[in-house]
Amino acid sequence: MDELFEHEVQIEKVRNENKVLLKGFEQWLQESGFGKKTIRNHLFNAEFYINDFLLYYEPVKAREGIEEVSNFFDDWFIRKAMWSNKASVLSNITSLKKFYQYLVEIGEIQGIDSEMLKRRIKEEKADWVEAVEAYNDFD
Repeated sequence: MDELFEHEVQIEKVRNENKVLLKGFEQWLQESGFGKKTIRNHLFNAEFYINDFLLYYEPVKAREGIEEVSNFFDDWFIRKAMWSNKASVLSNITSLKKFYQYLVEIGEIQGIDSEMLKRRIKEEKADWVEAVEAYNDFD
């Protein structure tokens, strides 16, 4: 029972850290001139990634989660997000790129990490879109 309790404590600790990051991300988006609807969309996508996906198995902090985007789009997002489709994959990609750029600007991650993320997205985006379309093709 202690192991389960410790796991829950760690998840709650990361959720609290994420709350601070998401509040700062919201402010950063506002200062960047995005509209309310766009901000709401980016916040939803970032929060889903860091509070649902990254905490699903083991608590992974947002800064460490940059390494997990392929796992997210290759499999988890397709299966767990009932709204997964090409448009939602592309929307999430945009949101995560912005979120991790924000983390660069506040010093949570290094610029090289963000550049690696962008490179990975460029290389794998077509595969992610193909995977979600195949998953949703009921024929």
